[in-house]
Amino acid sequence: MKANLTAEGRHDSLDVVGGGSVAADPMARRVSETAGRLAAELASAGSPVAAMTAARELSAATGAALQEAVDRARAAGHSWREIGDVLGTTRQAAFQRFGHPVDPRTGAPMSTVVPPGAADRAAGIITCLAEGRWERARADFNARMREGGDAGRLAGGWARTVAMIGRYEGMGEPFAHRVGDHTVVEVPLHFEAGEATGRVIFDDDGKVAGLWLRPAPPSPAANRNPG
Repeated sequence: MKANLTAEGRHDSLDVVGGGSVAADPMARRVSETAGRLAAELASAGSPVAAMTAARELSAATGAALQEAVDRARAAGHSWREIGDVLGTTRQAAFQRFGHPVDPRTGAPMSTVVPPGAADRAAGIITCLAEGRWERARADFNARMREGGDAGRLAGGWARTVAMIGRYEGMGEPFAHRVGDHTVVEVPLHFEAGEATGRVIFDDDGKVAGLWLRPAPPSPAANRNPG
């Protein structure tokens, strides 16, 4: 069950599932070993600030290499399902992160650039919900959102989520990506008795155009009758 905190229309989910393993070829082993050594060096670095700077540079280089590898796989004819399997995600999530969508209205490439700070802004909104600061959470709503997403509706949506999966305990790393004309940020949320995803959608003016809380579905085992 998904708690729609606003009156906006539905946006498709970013579905992420487990699975997918990297082929155990010599190159993969060498890269894995090198990554392990670099991680160990970063963990033992004398200055935490220097370690963060180095980790940021490493992350950027790794991201660029992964994008190039995905582009090469696509050029070689591999499907998004195959790519998703290798990355341990769905084909939709793989495309949303690494694809190069073309706008059917113009035939031009669609922007995949995420505005700086989008992930942090989304995390801040979720934090406001968790702390009961409803008016602050809706401070950057666009005009349509402000009409349908008043403080009472936000409070009610959060309360329904807590009723289903218990008290809020924290959040994971937000993931921001472009979907058409919007920037979508998915925020993993941890509750007392389950997991959920917070989704914040920004329009091109940087205003909040959508806000949802989506508890994770129960596992198949939980739905089985005993005996």
